[in-house]
Amino acid sequence: LSHLAGRDDLLVLGLPRGGVPVAAPVAEGLGAPLDVFVVRKLGVPGREELAMGALASGGVRVLGEDVLALAGIGEDELEAVTRREQAELERRERLYRGERPAPSPAGRTVVVVDDGLATGSTMRAAVLALRRAGAAHIVVAVPVAPPQACAELAEEADEVVCPAQPEPFTAVGAWYEDFAQTTDAEVRALLDATLSRGGGRAGGR
Repeated sequence: LSHLAGRDDLLVLGLPRGGVPVAAPVAEGLGAPLDVFVVRKLGVPGREELAMGALASGGVRVLGEDVLALAGIGEDELEAVTRREQAELERRERLYRGERPAPSPAGRTVVVVDDGLATGSTMRAAVLALRRAGAAHIVVAVPVAPPQACAELAEEADEVVCPAQPEPFTAVGAWYEDFAQTTDAEVRALLDATLSRGGGRAGGR
């Protein structure tokens, strides 16, 4: 990502929770402001680990029509899950950011960071939301992902940076020495540290 360093329109967004510890050194290294971009998976009722879609900041909902059809999910079930996850998305935004306004991506180069991709559905929701919000150039940056997920995201984002694309992939956590759960407190601390270093312009533009 070093080719982006020094741009005055740059914004780095981490997908909480796990993407924020990866995004923080990226933002510091590029001299860019850091913030969070909250995305929530919409899990199939009773099989919540199976994503039927995702929600992102800005009111964007991405649906996996194939999963919805296979799981036989009706409109009422889908709306109930959406309402619950929307409430959690808004709660997390308040928790992480407090009263500080969300940064505007309009007209900016935005680097969206996560700790890795599996299916890429949550990252896709983030990219679509940022596109809708007027981001000028969207870079997806992850340390590890399956080649297929990177290829699919390359159709949505302007640039995909992923140095490790192992085959077979198994799971994101398999490629980390330490994949302990990131806490809400750790996310807040990383954001606060960025602001204390002078990254307060994250809320600007």
